[in-house]
Amino acid sequence: MAGVSSCMKYSMFVFNFLFWVCGCIILGVSIWIRVSKDAQEDLNIDNSLFAGVDLLIAVGSIIMVLGFLGCCGAVKESQCMLLLFFIGLLLILILQITAGILGAVYRSKIDVVVNQTLLETTKQLQSTEQQYQTFQMNFQKFEQENLCCGLMSGQQDWGTNFNTQALKACECSQSYEKTDFCVSFGRKYIYKKTCGTVIINYLKDHMIILMGIAFGLAVIEIVGLGFSMSLYCQISRK
Repeated sequence: MAGVSSCMKYSMFVFNFLFWVCGCIILGVSIWIRVSKDAQEDLNIDNSLFAGVDLLIAVGSIIMVLGFLGCCGAVKESQCMLLLFFIGLLLILILQITAGILGAVYRSKIDVVVNQTLLETTKQLQSTEQQYQTFQMNFQKFEQENLCCGLMSGQQDWGTNFNTQALKACECSQSYEKTDFCVSFGRKYIYKKTCGTVIINYLKDHMIILMGIAFGLAVIEIVGLGFSMSLYCQISRK
């Protein structure tokens, strides 16, 4: 029995060390998604779309603590620590599945929510008021970086501002002029892709990352629950 217990103990330790590393990865990736500024801040994307990401940040932080707790419980053969680890891991599993479901739900709503936001943002692009000039300059940088023009209807979204200030941002570089990236506009070529498409794809891709992390690690956590309960029972029988 002692040999089996020793094998289980060190297996539990290795698992929890890897689990702690996973927690660091989850936390790092979630924070990166949350603070990314490409579309979230510059274009005022609705923060409700990041509810699943916020939940996963909390999950990653708690997983790091649980991983450390599980390592100590395995080495010291502490039933109290192992029981706390089991309960905590079960709660994390529930939260993680919830985060994955939130990601799936919000991913299906991205098109509707973003289009509503972009409709209001289009008015800011067409405005000639001083208060919107900073936003318009930021958006022009976004267009150049992502090879896109306008939000929903291309250059038309700029209204009369297009010929006075936005044309240069939408204008294709010479290397792209005669490719599928561009369309002819007068004597110039401008980017065919709208920035609304870029933003929606950006959000959907990040939601896929979220769901992949949440559901992928659920299997590992179930294994961890089995390990911790087995070691807990073996210690009880000693």
